[in-house]
Amino acid sequence: MTNIMNLRRNVTTVVALTTLTTILAATTGCQTSLNGQTLPSPYYLQDDVQYFPAGPEFKLPREAAALRAARAEEKLNQR
Repeated sequence: MTNIMNLRRNVTTVVALTTLTTILAATTGCQTSLNGQTLPSPYYLQDDVQYFPAGPEFKLPREAAALRAARAEEKLNQR
């Protein structure tokens, strides 16, 4: 008799946890991808917007300047 009660308790616990997990997953606003579309969360209007200003298009200006200086020095040394 106690085995049946333990089994019922275990089944009830599993069903309750599964139900709770399903409810939490359904009510959580998250970004999803569906058929190649990125869909926003239901709360996207309340989200804070982060702005990242555009950086320089050429990312290596110091390296390019160093290469130009090295080429100019190389040309002077060849003469």
